[in-house]
Amino acid sequence: MASRGGFPAPQMNPTVSPMNVGHIAGMRMPGMPQPPAGYPRSMTSTPQYHQRSGMPPSRLGGLMGSMGGQMPGPSYGGGSIPMRPGMGHPGMDASRKRFLHPQHQQQQEALGGPRRGAKRRKMADKVLPQRIRDLVPESQAYMDLLAFERKLDQTIARKRMEIQEAIKKPIMQKRKLRIYISNTYTPSKPEGEESEKVSSWELRVEGKLLEEPGKQKKKFSSFFKSLVIELDKELYGPDNHLVEWHRMPTTQETDGFQVKRPGDVNVKCTLLLMLDHQPPQYKLDPRLARLLGVHTQTRASIMQALWLYIKNNKLQDSHEKEYINCNRYFRQIFGCPRMKFSDIPMKLAGLLHHPDPIIINHIISVDPTDQKKTACYDIDVEVDDPLKGQMNSFLSSTTNQQEIAALEMKIHETIEYINQLKTERDFMLSFSNNPQEFIKDWLKSQCRDLKLMTDVAGNPEEERRTEFYQEPWVPEAVGRYVYSKVQQRKQELEQVLGIRLT
Repeated sequence: MASRGGFPAPQMNPTVSPMNVGHIAGMRMPGMPQPPAGYPRSMTSTPQYHQRSGMPPSRLGGLMGSMGGQMPGPSYGGGSIPMRPGMGHPGMDASRKRFLHPQHQQQQEALGGPRRGAKRRKMADKVLPQRIRDLVPESQAYMDLLAFERKLDQTIARKRMEIQEAIKKPIMQKRKLRIYISNTYTPSKPEGEESEKVSSWELRVEGKLLEEPGKQKKKFSSFFKSLVIELDKELYGPDNHLVEWHRMPTTQETDGFQVKRPGDVNVKCTLLLMLDHQPPQYKLDPRLARLLGVHTQTRASIMQALWLYIKNNKLQDSHEKEYINCNRYFRQIFGCPRMKFSDIPMKLAGLLHHPDPIIINHIISVDPTDQKKTACYDIDVEVDDPLKGQMNSFLSSTTNQQEIAALEMKIHETIEYINQLKTERDFMLSFSNNPQEFIKDWLKSQCRDLKLMTDVAGNPEEERRTEFYQEPWVPEAVGRYVYSKVQQRKQELEQVLGIRLT
């Protein structure tokens, strides 16, 4: 059979019921949204309404069953509905439009549907639609909580960024390190006794942090870069009056230092303690220190103080931004009227010195009657702030994030279920207000959907009637259709025989 214009018309199946055609499962009704990706549109032999998830069968099963199979009107056969070309296969993935292997389809169903649909559901909006808020005024409390949650998320994100920036810099806190300096004296013994023949003394230098936080205690030597004990040069000579300890890469930390020397008189000694700053600190030239108000600091802090001085005094050249116009103080310190920013580190290197050591003067007493042989000194040291460890654990912790993600998923599912219930309510209200008009509109909608699904040209409703094929254009269309078939067959024969038919 040919259609208007010489195009072939689709084959008609006399067993298809005109009422059942509009009730194929998976088609859309007026007022009902299209099913989301992941819900396959199946074409089954039994007409039935597409059951939505979370909807009890008793609410729609009876109504749609009556519309699908027991609608009043003439019947045109009771056979199964044949599948038209281009219609969705029962095993077709709606999101990808391709056939699925039965085993793969079962795996997707076991995993809760396609991953693409799950991702789309995860990114869905949590805001209730306005129509639901108008229907349920109490839902405004949920919207208020949603606004508060948005503000809270923004605050947490901002604080997280601040913490990430803060832990990049060394976070230190000042603590008190108490140093204990004590000595013992061993007098000489007469000959014949099992003891030392020469009098000697032993000096001990120990220390610990006051109110040290944490369970792991730092060794005393870990606070110092070097320790020098200078004894009386007149008593021990120029070659034996210094006792030095310097940190090496292989140095093992210790809780104290001991020095033992022979002697039976009081000894004046000087202890030079060089703190081990991390990151390293430097002492500025006195002139630059007075100008910047910084005595001993890290290189980064010194550069920052120098830049603030240049900015506050407007020393940067207005035309050539990479140059600094030195004022009289800078000319005295750096010795030039103008310099580049890139030259500052090189010129600053000659103005940075090692920080001054901590100097402690002590007298080693060998008097047996002197009971006060232990001296205590408190110095300020910098230790790692325990808050830094808590910050790292906060950033690396995923327990709360997993819990929040699970709650977010529950909220998305609840909002989706509420929207489904609202859609079902609108559907039922539309049907109850005017059933006759609703059914007519629904049938028209199903016909339009059927045309889109089957990619059929023309109007199937007109083509199923005999008057359609009694139009004046039918003989010409049949002739053109037969002629096209003859030409097609002729071309096939020419290809097979390898000759041209005339």
